[in-house]
Amino acid sequence: MTLHSFSSLFKWEKLADKALQGETLSMEEGLSVLNAPDDELLPLLQASFRVRCHYFGKKVKLNMIINAKSGLCPEDCGYCSQSIVSQAPVERYSLLKKEDLVDGAKEAMERKAGTYCIVASGRGPTRRELDEVVQAVREIKEKYPLKICACLGILNEDQVKRLKEAGVDRYNHNLNTGEKHYENITTTHTYQDRVETLQLVKKGGISPCSGYIVGMGETKEQVVEMALAVRELDVDSIPVNFLNPIPGTPLEGMNELNPRYCLKVLALFRFICPQKEIRVSGGREVNLRHLQALSLYPANSIFVGDYLTTEGQSALLDHQMIRDMGFEVEEAE
Repeated sequence: MTLHSFSSLFKWEKLADKALQGETLSMEEGLSVLNAPDDELLPLLQASFRVRCHYFGKKVKLNMIINAKSGLCPEDCGYCSQSIVSQAPVERYSLLKKEDLVDGAKEAMERKAGTYCIVASGRGPTRRELDEVVQAVREIKEKYPLKICACLGILNEDQVKRLKEAGVDRYNHNLNTGEKHYENITTTHTYQDRVETLQLVKKGGISPCSGYIVGMGETKEQVVEMALAVRELDVDSIPVNFLNPIPGTPLEGMNELNPRYCLKVLALFRFICPQKEIRVSGGREVNLRHLQALSLYPANSIFVGDYLTTEGQSALLDHQMIRDMGFEVEEAE
């Protein structure tokens, strides 16, 4: 081992030590992770794995999404194929019936998912939509040992209370991008609107889940700020999405990611949020490609099956990938 390689190894292990001691990385340290030379990628991943292994061992949490309501969204989020400004040819339908949502939970069990995510497009749920979700969650909780995550948009205090009483364990409301970059991505709601919903959810006793979409023109400094922001909000689960530039959306021409950078982003989030669930989410197959198995070193959670309007690889391939890496699925108890 050369003096340079030993120095690099020591640098990444020092960041792992800092994370394990509960200390926050500085902006300079965070940028050093994102700017790490590609030939230092494996030592960087090994250091992030040491942190991941300390808190989660070699278990991998699996999550499955059901697109409970597709399209018909009045928001103008530039990355989303379901937004009002999108020309993408996606299915458009109102909220699925309770029976369909319950059937989705059965499929989640078959895919060995521990968390079932009910996701609906739109600014926030109507009274009827909330009633349908509440009834479905109650029935799912009676039948299956699944953790239920809902993602229904902006909520008020009463809606949070109803979801909690129904048995919703977790609520996802992604921040999507950094505060300083927010108006470049959407204008129909604010960054603070999303923060306030997360705070309401946490106050109401539901586990908060919030993450980002990397690759939407943000700077590396903003990526570090994003990781620091979810640390400050103390969310329990952090989905890290990588932009899949869907034709017909305002960001269709954006293509600035490569697999190595995506892995560095995941390592950054593990160092800054060491005890939290880091989930490799949308865009995994498209952006990580042949390196997606390496994402399990910093991350401890993935989605199985399809995403909202894009396809993912089969659950069987995900299960095989996990076994091939020497990890094991954390199944629903």
